Amino acid sequence: MDKAPMNTAPPTSGTMRILILGGTGEASALVRSLAGHADRAVTLSLAGRTAAPKPEPVPTRIGGFGGAEGLARYLEAEAITRLIDATHPFAARISANAARAAALTGVPLLAIRRPAWSREPGDDWVEVDRMEEAVAALGPDPRRVFLTIGRQEAGAFAAAPQHSYLARTVEPLGGILPVPHLTALEARGPFDAASETALMRASRIEIVVSKNAGGAATYGKIAAARGLGIPVVMVRRPGKPDVPSVADAAGARRWLDAGDHAGSSTLRAV
Repeated sequence: MDKAPMNTAPPTSGTMRILILGGTGEASALVRSLAGHADRAVTLSLAGRTAAPKPEPVPTRIGGFGGAEGLARYLEAEAITRLIDATHPFAARISANAARAAALTGVPLLAIRRPAWSREPGDDWVEVDRMEEAVAALGPDPRRVFLTIGRQEAGAFAAAPQHSYLARTVEPLGGILPVPHLTALEARGPFDAASETALMRASRIEIVVSKNAGGAATYGKIAAARGLGIPVVMVRRPGKPDVPSVADAAGARRWLDAGDHAGSSTLRAV
């Protein structure tokens, strides 16, 4: 794994050294708002699941830390003074590692947790907890499925090869989903409701499979399915540690600006 070299110089007095665990729009927005501030030394960490991540204006490291203990060692070696978990809502393992590493080191931790999507009038959702349940929810009869769950878990749907899949991912699917009827679409959001409606109509989609990622960037498919009367198999979010959290980058910026005075009142103000 390609990792950024550790900084060997001690932090300048008064400089806040921030590690942001990223890979989301919220992480990108926070990084860009902090870049160029002399009193903020920011490092962005990405898991490395995207081959060509969007460049950001701060030092960026790629790859894992070696579990919670490895992250704790990194926090200590780099003299990190603030840790922000801005990972994807479904990145449960790194969030658990961040909480454990913060507890081991005493480094203050904040999570950015965007609100989940909520069912609205006209939505036809089947909510499930695991991807295997999403596969089963498609039923035995062949259907035209819009698969919008990302690359990593797409392979689960090989267990239901009777369906015709339109699978949209950021990275190429490769051979992960070996089914006879597959159209692979590589695209990076945001996606608006109008374009999603046109895509679903052109592909004659009968059902959508989605993770409940929340946020505006990919909500277009949910709004489009509602408008077209198409059901959605919605995979619920995994559980995450109970740590201080905010809903967006602006809330995280306020927490950082509060410094050592950050507390429950700061979070309530978000």
